[in-house]
Amino acid sequence: MRALDAGIIVCDDCHKLEYLREGEVQHCARCGSKLHARRPNSIVRTWALLITAAILYIPANLLPIMTVSSLGRGMPSTIMGGVLELIHAEMLPVALVVFVASILVPTFKLVGIAMLLYSVQRHQPMSARQRILMYRFIEWIGRWSMLDIFVIAILVSLINFGNLATITAGPGAAAFASVVILTMLAAVTFDPRLIWDNTFDEQNDLEVEAGSEEEAVQP
Repeated sequence: MRALDAGIIVCDDCHKLEYLREGEVQHCARCGSKLHARRPNSIVRTWALLITAAILYIPANLLPIMTVSSLGRGMPSTIMGGVLELIHAEMLPVALVVFVASILVPTFKLVGIAMLLYSVQRHQPMSARQRILMYRFIEWIGRWSMLDIFVIAILVSLINFGNLATITAGPGAAAFASVVILTMLAAVTFDPRLIWDNTFDEQNDLEVEAGSEEEAVQP
């Protein structure tokens, strides 16, 4: 049984429990925010953010993320190009961190959120526990996606010696930062309570089917 079945809803801002009054626009008695049984248009908004992030993920990897100039010479490098340069410079731990934070984490977030949305919409055979663990993991790793942007911002502010050495951010940095922000917003927009609603509906369908089969068997 869900709290919603007992007529109880929770405020998304301060998490105060309130009794649902049908046909009324309710506001939280504590913080005054508008109350909803579920976040409005959660799936549609999450899909929109996710698709936009997926589109921007292409230029984020193809365009140069930064340009390192030394003595007036420099070559722009993409995320993967920077990883390969670190490997050639025998800086494997740093290359691994950059690869995980900049390639694996955004990819996992895009695929993971898409799987959650698809499983909720299409009733795929994933348990509610598997879905909620995936959702919590996506939320947890989201904060590490900005590692590349933080490094570039620090380097740009610290290394500026005129013609001797300069570091400038490239258009890929803006695209990558947009991907990170959009995936973070998608994780926030997605309502995890839909996972349990989906499981509850599946259980009800199974009970209805079982009841129909029993009635058909009885003489």
